[in-house]
Amino acid sequence: MLGPLAAGAVFFPGLFLVSKGALKVLLGWSEGDAVLLSTRLVSSLQAVMASSAGWIIASSCRDVMEDRHWLTEAYVLFATPYFAYDVFAMFLCHWHKRQVKGHEEAGPDGGAVRAALLGFLRREVLMVLHHVFMVAFCFPASLLWRRGKGDYFQGVLFLAELSTPSVCLGKVLIQYQKQNSVLHKVNGVFMLLSFFSCRVLLFPYLYYAYSRYASIPLLRVPLVAPWQCNLGAALLWPLQLYWFALICRGALRQSGRRPKAPGS
Repeated sequence: MLGPLAAGAVFFPGLFLVSKGALKVLLGWSEGDAVLLSTRLVSSLQAVMASSAGWIIASSCRDVMEDRHWLTEAYVLFATPYFAYDVFAMFLCHWHKRQVKGHEEAGPDGGAVRAALLGFLRREVLMVLHHVFMVAFCFPASLLWRRGKGDYFQGVLFLAELSTPSVCLGKVLIQYQKQNSVLHKVNGVFMLLSFFSCRVLLFPYLYYAYSRYASIPLLRVPLVAPWQCNLGAALLWPLQLYWFALICRGALRQSGRRPKAPGS
């Protein structure tokens, strides 16, 4: 049990450090640029791995409640350290963005770190709470409270990560002021579709799938589902709706902008 957990604790920070070092040494990138891109690369790779695991698990389970797949618990253990790593990586990105904007001197002191930390928590409070919830609640729910039931549903939950690579690519393109590129527009369409199908529709689909399995009306599912499932859905689904609304607002704002004429 500790093997996959330890592997994840080494793999994600290690990949970040290797990627950051390679970008600095081989391509001559600055520390800040290397940190920003390495963070997106690790997040995208984790998303591809989680989605692949989810597809394998969900496609192998004929009985959505009773069928088991060894990859379910193995990937939960492996991916859990990612959320702790990602909070730190997001803080590093925030720190370097502040430096670019001139908020910090080159050598960070205690006061600068505190100011950056408070600013980071204010800006990313929902994402930080999401990651804390994933570790503190979803980890024991997936490993202990399920009691070996519902590997299919766990696999479908992994598929939510399908939208992450497009979100990461969009942030990278914005960071390097490529908002008017064709790639950004194509990625934006894919991000909207993938986020809506893999995250917004995720929880309604889970309840619908169980209603079909148990042959009960959809509206009765919350009454018979374990409280852990209802609590997780009640806390995570509104976050997905909120983030999807932000994506839609950004897309509408971007579509309303006119490209600057050359030399203007």
